[in-house]
Formats: sequence, C-alpha cells, structure tokens
Amino acid sequence: MNENDQDVASQGVKVTDKRKLDPETGAPRTPSGEQEAPVSEQETPSDPVAELTADLQRLQAEFANYRKRVERDRDATRDLVISNTLAQLLPVIDDIGRARTHGELEGAFKSVGETLEATVERLGLKPFGEAGDVFDPTRHEAIAHEFSDEVTTSTCIAVFQPGYEFAGRIIRAAIVSVADPAPATTP
Repeated sequence: MNENDQDVASQGVKVTDKRKLDPETGAPRTPSGEQEAPVSEQETPSDPVAELTADLQRLQAEFANYRKRVERDRDATRDLVISNTLAQLLPVIDDIGRARTHGELEGAFKSVGETLEATVERLGLKPFGEAGDVFDPTRHEAIAHEFSDEVTTSTCIAVFQPGYEFAGRIIRAAIVSVADPAPATTP
C-alpha cells in the first residue's frame, strides 16, 4: 500500500448524500458548504397572478395619468384658441363701444353689436379698467401721469381703451391716465 491508501484507510470511508430532499422529513436540503438563509431572506417562488395584478394596476395608473394629462392639454388648447379668437375680435368690440358712446348704435347695427357683445361675454371675455380703479401695472398701461390731492394711491382717472381678460389671463391691458397723490410740500 502506498501512503495515500493508508491515509484513506485510517480515516475511514466518507459517504456524501447529494439528494436534494431529506429522505426522512422531505424538506429541501441546502447544498453542502452553504448555510441555510433565514426564511425572510429566502427567495419565494414568484406568484404569477400577483405579478400580473401589479402590472395591471401600474398600467391602469399610467393610463389614468395619461388621460388626465390629455384632458388638461385639451382644455389648455381650447382656452388658447378661444383667447386668440377673442383677441382678434377686440377691435370690432371697441368700434361697437365707440358707436354706443357717440349715440350711433341704432337699428340693425345695435342688434348685431349687442349680440356680439353677449356672445363674447358668454365665452368668458371680461372687460376691466374704469375710472377710479387702483392702478395695477400688470393690468393697466399708463399713457399719462399727473398728481392730485383727491387720491391717496395711484389711481386710474381716465380710461382711453378698456382692457380684457379671459380665463384669468390678460388679453389686452387697459390704456389709462394715472393720478398719484400730490407730494407733500415742505414749508
């Protein structure tokens, strides 16, 4: 016998069971050399129904968000188109207002003018800018300025052209004359 055979004979025969299931308990075995992981860290077989349900819920949420975004974009586009159309009609509305001021809005022209004004009002066009309003540079365009003892803050004293807004956006600023409080005179 050689040396290797003597070492094996002194140690005895080593038998390794490579079965994946324990024959006594039927439980799965871990391969030798690996330690068994705790149950929480073990990979559980994936449930295809749960995976498909999660995918379906995710797709439904994405579609709902898409639908909301499309509706919001559609509303914004509609408002932009109406706003641009109303902006193109402002000179006609101004002419009707001037005709009314000069007493020339009579007969069939009066009916057409009133119908047009009612239509643009129904669409949401709102005029602004009257004498006595507090001056707001985001809503008014000042073309004249003076001082007055009759006002305590910057005030519109004359309106040369009314302003218009639609859906909270200024389509055209009102053109006004502004009066500020008179400066205090020092004796």
